[in-house]
Amino acid sequence: MSKVYEHPLANNQAIKNFQKYLQIKSVQPNPDYGSCVDFLTEQAKELGLPIKIYEFVKGKPIVVISWTGINPDLPSIILNGHMDVVPVVESEWKYDPFAAEIDKNGNIYARGAQDMKCVSIQYLEAIRYLKQNGVKLRRTVHISFVPDEEIFSADGMALFAKSQEFKDLNVGFGLDECGPTPNNEYVVTNGERVSWTLEIVCHGNTGHGLMLIPNTAAEKVQYLLNKFLGYREESRKKMKHHLYDLGNVTSVNLTNIEGGVQSNVIPSKITMLFDCRVTPNDAVIFDALVKQWCQEAGGDSVTYKYICKDPVLPVTKTDDSNPFWKAFENIFKKRNNKLFVGILPGASDARFLREIGIPVLGMSPMPETPFLLHNHNEFLNAQTFLDGIEIYKELISAIANVE
Repeated sequence: MSKVYEHPLANNQAIKNFQKYLQIKSVQPNPDYGSCVDFLTEQAKELGLPIKIYEFVKGKPIVVISWTGINPDLPSIILNGHMDVVPVVESEWKYDPFAAEIDKNGNIYARGAQDMKCVSIQYLEAIRYLKQNGVKLRRTVHISFVPDEEIFSADGMALFAKSQEFKDLNVGFGLDECGPTPNNEYVVTNGERVSWTLEIVCHGNTGHGLMLIPNTAAEKVQYLLNKFLGYREESRKKMKHHLYDLGNVTSVNLTNIEGGVQSNVIPSKITMLFDCRVTPNDAVIFDALVKQWCQEAGGDSVTYKYICKDPVLPVTKTDDSNPFWKAFENIFKKRNNKLFVGILPGASDARFLREIGIPVLGMSPMPETPFLLHNHNEFLNAQTFLDGIEIYKELISAIANVE
């Protein structure tokens, strides 16, 4: 792994704080949450803001730094981020993935640079600026740092969102993560696809492999594969944008197929598993199609069940009925930035807030940046990171001052 030279932006204090956070090995499956808590406690002290640490599961801290507004009785704003990052294959990285070094192009290489330590530090740096410049906000702002998002959040936001401690925060609106875009657009997500794992079992006549027996399990499998893969192709054709078009279609992938006992015996049963990521607007129709296709394939001889079927949650409104959305959108209009609104293709902790009725938007301000979440050589350009802080200065002020 190469050592990079000293980039001019390396002396920027916000960059230093970003690097320091990236250098903490909060990597699954054994994240160093203790060092994250120490770092965030230091940040809260510098900001002159109170910090609370909750622990619903031992060793899984939830950190909340709060900035009290002029009218603390109004529903508050929560700016959420997760502390953990996914594992790395160090041999595949140009630089040490936990050194957060800057190359000659100003790119900061580290696990978590995009997902999502950048956003959490941008929140803090924006608030640092606002406080130092005497800005007063109408609503209280909470910055939360939660564990285990990368392993489905069971001991993190899933518990926190249902707790009395969370209820006491009186949250009325939130921001969470999204991801980069390869062009000059900014992406904001107002909902998420849900994960449905579908198991289909096809029964049919069995016999010797030399026979042409009718009504076999394989014929029913063929019919269903044609339907599901045809649906998959139609979804693929609808994608005209970039990665985030995935959020607006339902993706279906065959992930497992098994059956049979021997090469010369026609199987009496074949089982298929499909990974389905369902966009909210498609859920009812897709569910009906699955039932229809299985009936057409073989009636009672074809059965199906969902091994996993996450609930479909309401999307956050992006119209005049949502004053937080209007405040959010107006910032980008003033900046003349392009804004793409869609459904997040994957999952984030925002789903737990939407489940309890709190509107949340997802955004990570990383335009003209390759999508490297969970990939080797994850990086974020230092100037892009600093530009993101400028955006959050305006966004936080706008949404926290909604009347």
